[in-house]
This record gives sequence, structure tokens and C-alpha cells, in this order.
Amino acid sequence: MKIKLDENLPEQLANNLRALGHDVETVPAEGMTGYEDADIWAAAKREQRFLLTQDLDFSNVAAFVPGTHPGILLEPVMNYGRRQRQNS
Repeated sequence: MKIKLDENLPEQLANNLRALGHDVETVPAEGMTGYEDADIWAAAKREQRFLLTQDLDFSNVAAFVPGTHPGILLEPVMNYGRRQRQNS
């Protein structure tokens, strides 16, 4: 699968996806960090890539009509740092 990973997701995720055989490009590696959503979206569509992002602006189905693009996955905001211990 051809995937574009937005700047708000870790590079390790790109590495993990590549290890699974996916063709992954990242926004930072393409020099697009800080670009407007419209520019990121245009690049993903032009390259026919599935977009992985945490940017909720991409959740607008009126603007990003399902079936008119390769796809979008909104990854929930996660803390990629240490896990907090729960008290028993």
C-alpha cells in the first residue's frame, strides 16, 4: 500500500509500516513540515497515497468525500512516551 504519514506521527511508525512491505513517504522527509493541509492533501492525492494523520481537519467528510481518494486514517492522539502506571 502507498502511504503518506503526516508530520504529527512518529518516524518509527513509518519504519514499522515499511517493514511490513508498505511504500511509505513522510511529510518531514519530503520537506513539507508546516505546509497547509491543502498542500499535504494535494500531494497525497497526486501520489495516490493513503494518508495517515492525527489532524482532525481531515475528518470533514464534506471536504474529503469517501470514495474520491485513496483514503484517510485519523490516528487517535496518543502519548508515544512512557506509559503511566496504574495504581492497584
